[in-house]
Amino acid sequence: MNRSRTLFTSLRLTAQWIGAPQEGASAADVIRHMTAMQAQDFAGAKWSVGLRAPGLTDADVEQALANAEIVRSWPMRGTLHLVAPEDLGWMLQLTTPRLIRGARLRREQLGLAEADIERARDVARQALSGGRVLTRDAIHNLWNEHGIETTGQRGYHLLWSLSQTGTLVFGPVQGKVQTFVLLDEWVTQPKRLEGDEALGEWAARYFASHGPATVRDFAWWASLTLGEARRGVAVAKPRELEVDGTTYYLAEHLEPTRGTFLLPGFDEYLLGYQDRSAPLAAEHAPAVVPGNNGIFQPTIVKNGEIVGLWKKPLGTRGFEFSPFATLPNTRKAEAGYGDFMARTPPR
Repeated sequence: MNRSRTLFTSLRLTAQWIGAPQEGASAADVIRHMTAMQAQDFAGAKWSVGLRAPGLTDADVEQALANAEIVRSWPMRGTLHLVAPEDLGWMLQLTTPRLIRGARLRREQLGLAEADIERARDVARQALSGGRVLTRDAIHNLWNEHGIETTGQRGYHLLWSLSQTGTLVFGPVQGKVQTFVLLDEWVTQPKRLEGDEALGEWAARYFASHGPATVRDFAWWASLTLGEARRGVAVAKPRELEVDGTTYYLAEHLEPTRGTFLLPGFDEYLLGYQDRSAPLAAEHAPAVVPGNNGIFQPTIVKNGEIVGLWKKPLGTRGFEFSPFATLPNTRKAEAGYGDFMARTPPR
């Protein structure tokens, strides 16, 4: 790695609480620091939280979701994220208009009219009001009974649309099944932020948890226009770092850290930036994202650089590693994962 890449990755390890994990932090503490964490892979998302807060377990993260201490929804990029409950509303206000406009063609392809979406909203509100909880399949069945077809991707798009527009949010996990609830009943104390104040809040927290990063990284990550992102930076006034003619932003008093870590496939360390070249060398990208299909493999990170892949096959006690060169010592990282899953890996 060249010197600038090494600097970026070592500082990002600290900012993201990977190289500087917070002993005793709760799942909510982690999410509030990170602002949002990618969560379409639910099991991986839970480990993303756990590796930043030693002492947490998989069950602790699920309990935080069950208690509405953290929530799971589609706040930006049409992608599932974990966020703090009080933050979801103001995030949606910033991102929803553009994302809904951008989904117009997809709605037409699915044969979904605005009237269909509003009828689905009415049915969902009636079924879930009063604190009721329904699984995805149960909601689909209700819509089908009311003549709102959910075949193909129509059901998924309806759930996304009603979540993106602030009606639904994921609720507690029932076994391994995800559920939905009404957002305004599940989140009872939303934070009220609008306009430049909201943009400034988002910018400040993004660069504090993801820096060093560029304004383009922030705009892409948060589903904002470049102009909105720049307004947020102007309000937040984060620390600046100039490298090779490009301005990066980061938190004050950030010290670099090192170490070896086992990251889930969709962790913010890689997915939190438009430009991912600092931790991931171009020659290794095909292994991390096979076929460039949007599915990111779990990675071994040493001193900020992605140096291989790992997996934990179901029903086995050991790990499988695919290093790009020499496998670093992963014992400490294995033990951390074992503790999180409430079992200790073999020695």
